[in-house]
Amino acid sequence: MEPVDRSREQPAPDGAAAVASLAELFEAVLESVRDVSPRPLSVSQLRAVVALDRHDGVNLRELAEQLDSTPPLVSRLCDRLEAVGFLERLPSARSRRELTLRLSDRGRAYLRDLRARRRERVQTLLAKMSPAGRAALSAGLREYRDLADADGDPPGTR
Repeated sequence: MEPVDRSREQPAPDGAAAVASLAELFEAVLESVRDVSPRPLSVSQLRAVVALDRHDGVNLRELAEQLDSTPPLVSRLCDRLEAVGFLERLPSARSRRELTLRLSDRGRAYLRDLRARRRERVQTLLAKMSPAGRAALSAGLREYRDLADADGDPPGTR
């Protein structure tokens, strides 16, 4: 593991600059967790897999809305997920003209493994933090979650 370069760190500025600085730091933390490789999927494919895990049995239009995308783009994305064995397209119980999209067993296993590896990475880093740092992070993340929940969009969906 590389040593952390703290030479760029500065005291937290006030106002908009503080928010921008914190957003950049938060993004860096999220990127470090993503380093636990999502292969063989791209980031957009991974977003689709997570959405399908949360909302099992949606149709193409519903998945496109969840991903804030268009049905043609999501259809191609689903083609790739089906090709690697992560997605199943099944006849819909609602209409003979539409398909239901579901994660395959292989897709679910992949997601479980990815989450376990990410959780392990986060736990390793949290164990290295001071108790005061963990407490501050916990309080800040709870507040962030509560605000995101109040806005109606789960964090990371848009």
